[in-house]
Amino acid sequence: QFQATVEEGAVGVIVNLTVEDKDDPTTGAWRAAYTIINGNPGQSFEIHTNPQNNEGMLSVVKPLDYEISAFHTLLIKVENEDPLVPDVSYGPSSTATVHITVLDVNEGPVFYPDPMMVTRQENISVGSVLLTVNATDPDSLQHQTIRYSVYKDPAGWLNINPINGTVDTTAVLDRESPFVHNSVYTALFLAIDSGDPPATGTGTLLITLEDVNDNAPFIYPTAAEVCDDAKNLSVVILGASDKDLHPNTDPFKFEIYKQAVPDKVWKVSKINNTHALVSLLQNLNKANYQLPIMVTDSGKPPMTNVTDLRVQVCSCKNSKVDCNAAGALHFSLTSVLLISLFSLACKL
Repeated sequence: QFQATVEEGAVGVIVNLTVEDKDDPTTGAWRAAYTIINGNPGQSFEIHTNPQNNEGMLSVVKPLDYEISAFHTLLIKVENEDPLVPDVSYGPSSTATVHITVLDVNEGPVFYPDPMMVTRQENISVGSVLLTVNATDPDSLQHQTIRYSVYKDPAGWLNINPINGTVDTTAVLDRESPFVHNSVYTALFLAIDSGDPPATGTGTLLITLEDVNDNAPFIYPTAAEVCDDAKNLSVVILGASDKDLHPNTDPFKFEIYKQAVPDKVWKVSKINNTHALVSLLQNLNKANYQLPIMVTDSGKPPMTNVTDLRVQVCSCKNSKVDCNAAGALHFSLTSVLLISLFSLACKL
């Protein structure tokens, strides 16, 4: 009989079985072949012959669980590689019993399910409860307590109750955050038991964030050039982009911010759902102009953004383009007139 001990969860060789054979060590009549014939229903053990000394190396190949079974008994058969001489009365094989004791190890708590998954709108109020996590201690015979803590929360959005595992928000969730990938935010939590020393388990929380219309669209480019004597009065094709998802993005509505530009000098024409053409209704003198463009998305309610488009009206003569400003910055013809009248009134 052989005795062996192994910690639960461990794998590897746990005992070497020795045999005695008086045949020539260089032949198959000496080399031993070992077989587990009883006590291994879960295929947790394997045995192989050490070619150097003919010993049987018994190994654990699937981790054992103390809480399921603290003891295992194996019956192992050994025989030669070569069959025995015919008509000889002695037995062709030998058997040995191996008693294995599994040692209890403090195992870390296990989250279930893992990963944990929830879906929420990205604008839920601070303090909203997302879920209550659940971790159990495999060491059921030790009757330990479990405490929870946040392990990885890249954006700092979450809090967990250390006693009951309730997870709530400490900040507004944002689907467009750089910490969110493909609308999913990932956080990790720890479950720590009261063992000595304590053991720790890790659980993953995947939060799928549903989009709300919380981002205004923006235009590009924000600068353009045009000749003061151009026959083609097209200035630039504008595009718009939005960090949100459909239906909170295009089609976009482009228009001139009328309150800032009351005069009829500019025109914005739709090309498609995401682009528009800015053109002039007449030639302008060489100068720099700021044209406020308002772009609105299709969300409900919609989001609007006003961005200044900087237009340089350049002198284009004899194949030479001169875009140096000819005078002060022009917001619009009406704006210049109003500034002049205001200055005159101050002098009076």
